[in-house]
Order: sequence, then structure tokens, then C-alpha cells
Amino acid sequence: MHRIIDGTKTHVDRTAIIWARATAARDNDPDVATLDEARPVISRVLDSSEQALLAIAETADGTAVAFGAIAPMPGEDSVAELHYLGVDPDHWGKGAAAELLAGIAALLRERGFDSAELAVYSDNDRAVQLYERLGWRRLGEPVPHERSGRPEQRYRLALRPTA
Repeated sequence: MHRIIDGTKTHVDRTAIIWARATAARDNDPDVATLDEARPVISRVLDSSEQALLAIAETADGTAVAFGAIAPMPGEDSVAELHYLGVDPDHWGKGAAAELLAGIAALLRERGFDSAELAVYSDNDRAVQLYERLGWRRLGEPVPHERSGRPEQRYRLALRPTA
């Protein structure tokens, strides 16, 4: 069981390390980004809005093992965008991502958001299966990522019942 906290002020470096390790493992890349390379990825989201949120999944001993960096979508105050979700590779398959996503949904509801969106590489089967299992629904067709060219699929999660 993981505790979900708001780590916006205190966990930026730890989440940047998780992000660097997770993306390297996902992409089978032996070169893990340094903290100085990874920190701006997370900070950019947090600096984008006063409503930005860094949700953290911690173990019982307080170790951060997963995170989500979230900010409102520009021009859509009721829609949050999950820019980054990362799980430390040592904790893959242990439920941290599912618990974190449930906690993020609850935090976003509390903050008045109606829905959340994210984009995921279409070939990231583990993530795609997780999002779909947790009720995220595809939006449109995959499009090439602006930097990598890999196909990305957008997803949306309704946070409130629709009329």
C-alpha cells in the first residue's frame, strides 16, 4: 500500500531521479539522465501554473517510488493534464502506478477538475493497459511525438459523472 501526498514543494529532485531511471528503463537506454538534465522536465510543469501538482506515491517508510506531474490544460480550467507519470523501475509491478493514478483522480476532483488527459507512447504496452484498465478512454488517433517521432495516443479520464 502506498501513501499519496502532494510533494510539489519538497520532492522535485526525487521525482526527477525517478523520471530519469524510468524513462531509461522503458526505452532500454543504458544512459540515465543526470539530475541536472531531468529536473527541468518536472520543474517546467510545476512552474506552468499555480494549480500545478506533484503527486507522490510513498512506501510506508516515506520513500518516494512514483509520481505524477500535473497542471491545468491551457484555456481549459476544468481539465488537468498529466504531463509525466513515472514509477521507479525497482517498484514496477507492485501497484504504485495504479494507486497513484487513483490518488491523482481524487486530488483532481477535490481541486474542482472535471476531467484529466494524458498522452502515452502507443508502444508502451504496460502503461496503455494500465490506463485503459483504470477507465482512461482514447481520444482520436495516435500522432507522432514532436521530438521522438514515436506514435502517441491521448487519453481522457472523466472525474465527475456526465449528465
